[in-house]
Amino acid sequence: MATEASPTLDEAKIGDFVNRVVSELGATVNAALVVIGDKLGLYRAMSESGPITPGELAERTGTTERYVREWLNAQAAGGYVEYDPQTKSYTLPPEHAFVLSNENSPYFMPGAFELMAATVRDEPKIREAFRSGAGVGWHEHNHGVFEGCERFFRPGYAANLISTWIPALDGVEEKLGAGAMVADVGCGHGASTILMAEGYPASHFIGFDYHDGSIEQARARAEAAGVGDRVVFEVASAADFNSNRFDLVTSFDCLHDMGDPVGAARHVRDQLEHDGTWMIVEPAAGDRVEDNLNPVGRLYYAASTLLCTPCSLAQDVGAALGTQAGPARIREVVTAAGFSRFRVAAQTPFNLVYEVRT
Repeated sequence: MATEASPTLDEAKIGDFVNRVVSELGATVNAALVVIGDKLGLYRAMSESGPITPGELAERTGTTERYVREWLNAQAAGGYVEYDPQTKSYTLPPEHAFVLSNENSPYFMPGAFELMAATVRDEPKIREAFRSGAGVGWHEHNHGVFEGCERFFRPGYAANLISTWIPALDGVEEKLGAGAMVADVGCGHGASTILMAEGYPASHFIGFDYHDGSIEQARARAEAAGVGDRVVFEVASAADFNSNRFDLVTSFDCLHDMGDPVGAARHVRDQLEHDGTWMIVEPAAGDRVEDNLNPVGRLYYAASTLLCTPCSLAQDVGAALGTQAGPARIREVVTAAGFSRFRVAAQTPFNLVYEVRT
């Protein structure tokens, strides 16, 4: 009896792939190390010190030298910090500090590591969902997902929302400057809502989110930011929020998470003034899989598998657009809901900003 011959393996290709996998393993555990460095202030202390020894860094941060030394060696092996064998000291280059220790930087990334590390903790739930086909709601994740999500997206919003994104919308900045009513749907911890309130003090804002824990956090943050007089946060879903007729409705990185995005879009249309605008901010994506086979697409497809798709499948309809839905799919959603005008108004390496009008 003839048997199928085994394929001839390319040993060099195997070796290259094993090397890549080893690098991936280091990156996987490094996520936890970045969170530790962020939460314990290790990066912050290094950004203020210049070359520093493990003992000096431990003393400055109230940590234990033996742990700090091992952490520093891992950071040096990964290229996050630099090591000088002559002085046995470690340095965080200023360019790396801009990414790892400066929370006002548009490139601040520890929040992303916090989000991804927290997401991985919920892997058993997602693994079971693969078998059952059930969803996993946003509210079912651990707190690190909520906090990390806000810290991941906030730097990009702070860098672009007031300076670029809103000015790119037709006539919206003028309305907000004069005084407008704004609904921020799917507001999470309220970062986007508060930024808009700070930028446009004549306008009033209502943030809506179905997750009561996030709304509680948003209320506290609005008071701390001193905008509590013109910002209200309410527990409500995208399908049932209702408080006023709005000049502007915003949805930041959440439309693809919704179970029934078309139903949510219809509700947004009903809540808008006749000349109102819906600004949808979504993850950067092309319309075809091959358009998204790049580092950003890889990150977003992974997040979609572990967070966004399960979240949508946990809701009625369960459209599961996915994080990489792309402009054509978003256009289909809003036109099905009765909107007639749709365009990409702005974009960054991480986001696409859509302007939607009736």
